[in-house]
Amino acid sequence: MARKKPPSRDGAAAVDLGAPGGTHPVAASVIDDAHEAGRVAAIFGRLRSANPKPETELNYSDPFTLLVAVVLSAQATDVSVNKATGPLFAAADTPAAILQLGEERLRDFVKTIGLYNSKAKNVMALCALLVERHGGTVPRDRALLEALPGVGRKTANVVLNTVWGEPVVAVDTHVFRVSNRLAIAPGATPLAVELGLEKAIPAEFMRDAHHWMILHGRYVCVARKPLCGACPVSDLCPWPDKSA
Repeated sequence: MARKKPPSRDGAAAVDLGAPGGTHPVAASVIDDAHEAGRVAAIFGRLRSANPKPETELNYSDPFTLLVAVVLSAQATDVSVNKATGPLFAAADTPAAILQLGEERLRDFVKTIGLYNSKAKNVMALCALLVERHGGTVPRDRALLEALPGVGRKTANVVLNTVWGEPVVAVDTHVFRVSNRLAIAPGATPLAVELGLEKAIPAEFMRDAHHWMILHGRYVCVARKPLCGACPVSDLCPWPDKSA
């Protein structure tokens, strides 16, 4: 008499593993999860091989100059920010020095960057709070960083990750696009993508994942006409619109 296959758990179909005695009730979702985890690990493994030590393209010398550079970089290119911050940081590279510089002179340094008026106001205000509340130093705490003018979750995460190696991902337009196209952590909002990435990315890759994804989105997986033919993870990409 033929032996009945045991019912699978959670209503999933039983999967034949080729083991002696017949079929085991392994949920298909378990196999899918394992396959997906392997795919994500392979993606970051290849990105690491291509760029073992990724770094931000913003010029900075300490937590404060990075914080200012990131605040100025909103809706601007890193190249344009670096052109402005070079002379600025040569003249003033501490909160107290920028406060002494004054908002009018600060605007002159950053006027080539988009939204420079509002950004200059935010930099002046955050410098004042850093001096008043933190002794002129940048706090290593997301909530305290986000309490500073012009600093949101993305900016806080950039500083925490880049300066102190915190295992967080700052989701900018590049990270958002790459995450959705590669289906690492699909999401409709930056926060949804961020939380999904923190769950999906293996711990060994979290330190540099932010930079790998930004650089991949900036130079390969660009918004228009992505360079799929030169992509090191093209065969792992499920995006239906990718080119050959």
